[in-house]
This record gives sequence, C-alpha cells and structure tokens, in this order.
Amino acid sequence: MKFATLPNGTLDGRLVVVSKDLTKAVDATVIAPNLLSAVQNWQEKSADLQALYDLLNAGKVDFSFDFEPSVCLAPLPRSPQWLDASAFTNHGKLMEQAFNTKPIPDFDTIPVMYQGASDDFQGPTADIVMPNEEDGIDFEGEFGVITGPVPMAVTLDEAAQAICLLVQINDWSLRTFGPREMATGFGFLQAKPSSSFAPVAVTPDELGDAWKNGRVNMHLNVTWNGERFGEPHGSEMNFSFPQLIAHAARTRKLSAGCVIGSGTVSNKSRDAGSACIAERRVIEKIDLGEIKTQYMRFGDTVRMQAKFDDGRDGPFGVIEQKVIANK
Repeated sequence: MKFATLPNGTLDGRLVVVSKDLTKAVDATVIAPNLLSAVQNWQEKSADLQALYDLLNAGKVDFSFDFEPSVCLAPLPRSPQWLDASAFTNHGKLMEQAFNTKPIPDFDTIPVMYQGASDDFQGPTADIVMPNEEDGIDFEGEFGVITGPVPMAVTLDEAAQAICLLVQINDWSLRTFGPREMATGFGFLQAKPSSSFAPVAVTPDELGDAWKNGRVNMHLNVTWNGERFGEPHGSEMNFSFPQLIAHAARTRKLSAGCVIGSGTVSNKSRDAGSACIAERRVIEKIDLGEIKTQYMRFGDTVRMQAKFDDGRDGPFGVIEQKVIANK
C-alpha cells in the first residue's frame, strides 16, 4: 500500500491512499482520520486500507482524484518519537575524521542512535527555514521505517514484524553545532533542525525484491542546485532496520508511529558519490588534501529520489526543497 497526508487544518493532516503509479489518490479518513491513527490501529485497519488500495488501482473508485505530491505534508507530520541511527558505518567512520572525534570501540557491533525532534516534520516541497548561512547547512539523504507498537527487549523477528511502513528522509543538519554537542555526551540539539520526508509512505511489499534483509536495496539519487551529487545504495547498511528497532527498544517500549532512520546512505566506493555535504568534504580532505565544497547557502535547492536498480523511479516520490533565511 501507499499513503500520503494532505493538509486539512489539523496537526496530523488527513490520510489518503495513493495508487501504485502515484497518479491517483482517494480519501481514507472513513477508515482512519490520519496516518498516525492508522498505524496505531494497524491490526484493525490495514485490511480495510488494503481493500481501498486494491479498488483504487483497479479504477473502481468513483471519488478518486489526481495525486499532487507538491501539496503533501510529511506522511507523519508529527510522531511520538524520531530515532536516527548511523547504520552505514562507512559514513560514521568518515565523520569521525571530519569532526576529529575518538573512535567508538564497538561502532561495528552496536548501532549508534540519537533521539531527535519529532513534532514538526516537513513536507517534500516545503521551503526549509534556517537561521544563519554560517551554521553549516547540510542535507542528509536517508531511508526510514515507521513502526507499530514495539515491546521492550523485542527479538529481531518481532522487530521485523513491527515495521509497518517505509519512508525516504532528508535529515537536515547544521554542522557548526555538531562537534560541540557530540563532545558534551548529551547528543544533538541545535545541530538537528526538523527533518523532511518524501510524500509517500509505503508498505515493504511495494519494494518487491528491493526490500531484502531488512534493508532498502535502492539507490538514493541526490542533486544539489540541479547538479549530480551522488546515488549511494541502501544495500551497504551495516545494521538492518530490525536490528535498529531492537536496539532502540532494548530498555523501553516504542509507541506506534515511531520513526527510525538509517542515517546517511553511504557507500565505500567513491564513484557512488555522497548523500550529504559533510561526507564529500571529508573525502576531499582525505583524497585531495583540502576541502573544496562549501555548505549550502540561502536559495540553494536539494532534490532526492530513490531509484530501483533497473532505473525505475522509486515508490516514495521526490523531496525537492529550497533553503531560505529565517525572517
């Protein structure tokens, strides 16, 4: 199934079911008023949502309408919890060099994760308001999952069953604040503005063979101001999403609607490019001896779209946003 959220004057928006080809949508509020409600009641609502999705794809819904991704909110405009990992250890190790931090001894065996703001997720085309160009404005392309309820000390099998939906994320960062906040040991705060989401959340079966081993096996194509930046592949994720869920729930339960991010998609091959500026900068420092790429300026745009290995567009739609100044 595919879902999106349209504005309706409420904090959570209204739920629509989107056709497989992303051209049509149908209001689903008679089943669940919003996506958060649907996920919170997944066992009761998913069958009815599936039936509506099947009817929409068969052209048997008289009250469908053209789907306009540009007017969508984030699939979940707000969530009970947003937990972001660094599951691509290639990226994490490069960031250690970028920020001159001490290596984490068990980085390869225990996931790294922080808890971020979950009350103001941004839609796929929203202008992104930033306070200052000198804060090191950076994009970060990721994949993520939305969970149902997860009990404490969940097993990996139970964690896999808790995955309701997959999403595509731009986890904005302000790099100037990162080193100090990491050094405090308390985690990110000012360094992490609200994250953005592609318009469509999908059930894992929509990926077919590209959903494998608890990972999104797709390229994430990123362009900055219209120029190619990278297309790293999600298969190199060192920790699977079930592993990330189990890690997050080791000492506490997770509420339905929790969003867990993969961290920046990153590949060992330099040919894949990058999904964030900080990674390109540290690669330049390593390979060229100097940093050439600067961070984003007001008026800059970033575009992200997942692609299947055969080149087909992915199911999430497109994130395309401009950075603007806070006034």
